[in-house]
Parts: sequence; structure tokens; C-alpha cells
Amino acid sequence: MAITPDTKDWTWVLEKPCPECGFSAAEVAFDDIPRLIRENAAAWGPVLARTDAAVRPNDHTWSALEYAAHVRDVYRIFAVRLGLMLSEDDPPFANWDQDATAVAERYNEQDPATVGRELAVAAASLADALAGVREPDRARTGRRSDGARFTVTTLARYLLHDPVHHLHDVRRPPAEL
Repeated sequence: MAITPDTKDWTWVLEKPCPECGFSAAEVAFDDIPRLIRENAAAWGPVLARTDAAVRPNDHTWSALEYAAHVRDVYRIFAVRLGLMLSEDDPPFANWDQDATAVAERYNEQDPATVGRELAVAAASLADALAGVREPDRARTGRRSDGARFTVTTLARYLLHDPVHHLHDVRRPPAEL
């Protein structure tokens, strides 16, 4: 069954707390982000160990496995974007259709243990890269094709919302979805 693509512009999470998951990007200190990424990655292990990890709770919601595969890819994509920002002046980011990727990569058919390992590796790599960003480089910029601009700091805060939000999603009772 197809999931309705998410076409919202989530950049507003940089300015106000998310009413669904409670994450407040503006309150996150840059130096805390590597630790928060590692903590988030560790929290996915028990989720992926559930016997129902590949079961969608309803027709319009990804399974926990699909969310975890997506989070893995978010960490990978944002590591690339961070690398571009640190090596180029105001680079454009390649577009990424998360929903097309989920279908093409068959997220829900992947092995949960493998996804968990890959998510942990991608998170650790990104966390290490962010931990190594020097203070002056945190103001370097990059941009999406829709015109949204980010500094390294706002990119890190923005990306952190995604895995935090999705961990919240997979922990909610099905009746709330």
C-alpha cells in the first residue's frame, strides 16, 4: 500500500517547538548535537527488535522499520550536505525524495538488524563530523533547491528534529496515529 508523500516544509521547526514531538530546535546547543544523535541512534535498537517492527499500524503510517531506514538515510544525506558546506561556498543540495527512496529501496523488506547497524554507523559518522566542526565554520551556508538556506548550525538542528520526531512516532500507541 502506498503512503501519502509528506510534502510539508518542516523548516519552521527551527523557529518554534514541534507540537507533535515537543522538540525545540532553537533550544539545542550545537555542541550537544553529536551526543543527541548518538542517543537517538541507540534508542532505535529496541524498536527494531520488536516482533512487529515491519508492521504498519495503519494504511497511512510507515512501520517502525521504514522509519528506521529513513532515519538511517537522513543521517547519510545530511553527512553529505555537511561535507559540502564545509568544502564549498554556499553549495546547493541535491534534491532527495524520501518517499520515492522508501519505495525504491524497499524499506519495509530490509532486515531490521541490518538497518539498526547501518543506522548506528551513519549516526556515529555524522556525530563525529559535527563534533569536529570548528566554531567559525558553523556559520558556513548551504541551500535547498526550494530556496531554504541553512548554516551548519541550523542544518544540524533541523536534521535532529527528523530522527527525534520519528522515534516519537514509533513509540506512540497505534490509536494516536
